[in-house]
Amino acid sequence: MVVFEDRQDAGSRLVGQLGFLDGEDVVVLGLPRGGVPVAAVVARALGAPLDVIVVRKLGVPFQPELAMGAIGEGGTSVVDRHMVRRARVSEEELEAVEGRERAVLQARVQRLRQGRPRVDLRGRVAVVVDDGIATGSTARVACQVARELGAARVVLAVPVAPADTLARLPEADEVVCVSAPARFRAVGAHYEDFSPTSDDEVVALLKEADRRSSRASGVAADPAVRDSDEDVVIPSGQVRIEGHLRVPPGATGVVVFAHGSGSSRHSPRNRYVADVLHQAGLGTLLLDLLTPEEEGDRAKVFDIALLAGRLRDATDWLAQRQETAACRVGYFGASTGAGAALWAAAEPGSRVGAVVSRGGRPDLAGQRLADVRAPTLLVVGGDDRVVLALNREALAELRNCPSELAVVPGATHLFEEPGTLARAAELARDWFVAHLGADTRPTGQQVRAEAQGEGRS
Repeated sequence: MVVFEDRQDAGSRLVGQLGFLDGEDVVVLGLPRGGVPVAAVVARALGAPLDVIVVRKLGVPFQPELAMGAIGEGGTSVVDRHMVRRARVSEEELEAVEGRERAVLQARVQRLRQGRPRVDLRGRVAVVVDDGIATGSTARVACQVARELGAARVVLAVPVAPADTLARLPEADEVVCVSAPARFRAVGAHYEDFSPTSDDEVVALLKEADRRSSRASGVAADPAVRDSDEDVVIPSGQVRIEGHLRVPPGATGVVVFAHGSGSSRHSPRNRYVADVLHQAGLGTLLLDLLTPEEEGDRAKVFDIALLAGRLRDATDWLAQRQETAACRVGYFGASTGAGAALWAAAEPGSRVGAVVSRGGRPDLAGQRLADVRAPTLLVVGGDDRVVLALNREALAELRNCPSELAVVPGATHLFEEPGTLARAAELARDWFVAHLGADTRPTGQQVRAEAQGEGRS
C-alpha cells in the first residue's frame, strides 16, 4: 500500500504523472480544504495558476444527505432531474435549496479568495486536484462545474482512490491517480500526516501562487518596488541547507523560521504566518535546518545544538546579503525549532532582536534560557495542556529578557481550529514589529502575561 508522508509529498508524486500536460494552457483547481496543498505543489511544478473550485451539494429537502444536484461559482449548477422527479421536489423547493446553498458558497468563496477574481477557465485545461477520493461524488461535481465554467478539457488528479471509483468518473476527460488500492479504507489511511488544512492555510497558498504568477508575467518589474522573493541555498559546515527568502521593499527586519520535526519550509502554516509578516513590511527566511537525508535521523531531529548552529549560519548569511545586511533579525520557532531558536539566541554576541515560539518546546534550550537577551514571546494553544505547562516552566527561566506567554483560547498544538492560527500570526506580527522595527535593546525587565481572547492580562 502506498503511503504518503503528507500532502506535499502526495503532490510531488502526483506531478510525476502529469508530464503529458507540458505546454498546455493549464489552470490547477484545488478542492478546499485538503486538496489545496496538493494542488499548490502541482501548480508550482507545472508553472500554472492555482485557484480553488468551490462546490456545494443540493440536498433533497426532506433528506439533505441525498444529492439532487450541485452548484459552483459563476451561477453554475448541475441538477439531477431524475432525482428531482423521483423525490417529487417542486421547482420552488429546488430554488429555495439552491438559494440557501448559494449564500453558503459565496461566503466560503469570499473567505478563501478575499476579493481575488476567479481564474478564467474558458478554453483552458482544468486540472481538478483533491488529496484523495472515496466515493468520488464531490470530485465528479467539481469536474462538471469546471466544464460549465468553460474548461475545454478536464483532468481529475488525485494521489489515492479506490480502483472501482476510478472506473466511474465520466465527468473527467482524463483521470490521473498515483495509487488505486483494491482494498481501500479511507483517504487518511494513506497518509502519515493527514492533519486538517485550515482556511488560513488555503488563503496563504493562493496568495503565494498569485505572487508567483505576477513574477512570471513581469508584473511589478520595477526593482525599486519589487520584493526579493527566491529559493536559496545556505552553506552550513559540510552541508547546504535550503530555504526561501522574501524581503519586501524597505524592510527593517527579517524573521528566520525554524520549523519542528515532520514539517518543512513548505509548511502551509508557516507560509501563512510569513504572509502576515510580509504585510507588516517584514522579510522572512523559511528554512529547512536538516537536509533531506538527515530528516529521517531522529537523533539529528532532536539535536538542538546542531539546529541552533545552522540557525546562526543562516543569520550570518543574511548579514552578507545586500537586501538584508541592514535588517534586524528575529527567530520564529515551532516545536523543536523553538528550542533551537532560543539556544541560538543565547549565544554570546547574538544579533537576534526578537524570538517568537508557536506551540514550541522552549524547554529544550535547557539552562541556556537564562542567557537569552532577546525579547521572547511564547504562543501556546489553550488546549495544548502539556506544552502549555512546559512553556510556563520555560518562562520562569527567561530571567534576563522581556518575555511574555500568550495563550490562544481553544487552540490545540497545531492551531488547526478556526481563527487560532490567525490569532497566533497576529501576536507574532505585533511582537516582531515592536522589536525589529527600531533599534531597541532588551532592558532585562521581564513581563509575563497570558492572552485571553483579544487582550493580554
